[in-house]
Amino acid sequence: MSYAIVYSSRTGNTARLAKALQEFLPEQDCVYVGAPDPQALSADTLYVGFWTDKGTCDAETAGFLPNLNGQSVFLFGTAGFGGDATYFARILDRVKALLPAGVTVRGTFMCQGKMPPAVRARYETMAGSPQRTAMLENFDRALSHPDKEDEKHLLAAVTA
Repeated sequence: MSYAIVYSSRTGNTARLAKALQEFLPEQDCVYVGAPDPQALSADTLYVGFWTDKGTCDAETAGFLPNLNGQSVFLFGTAGFGGDATYFARILDRVKALLPAGVTVRGTFMCQGKMPPAVRARYETMAGSPQRTAMLENFDRALSHPDKEDEKHLLAAVTA
């Protein structure tokens, strides 16, 4: 069965997960690895990675997903706000809603990803509040993600 790994990565987080997938999956079955591109549509299975923007996938991925036609897809993504499976599930539901009829979702994976320093700087300018404190703590927790453990969980999800 042929596959393609298609991903969009603004800060390198999703690219790291895509690289882990590429190293794990059989090279001889790969027809494409890279940014969303029509070349990937010839694969039987697509591993589609995205970064989270406003509670769903980024615009580049959102524009690509409706082009799938009868393939099987595994969705994976990163989000700056992590640690909440319910939040991740809502993101994945919004992304799945972009898929056309006839596409089979064979699995999903989400993990936290580090954010650019400008985000922390913006949080620091906010008035002191429990929300500001929580946002700064989340930013700091995200700095090490995705990590080797996240990669391990991704590969486990792919083989489940």
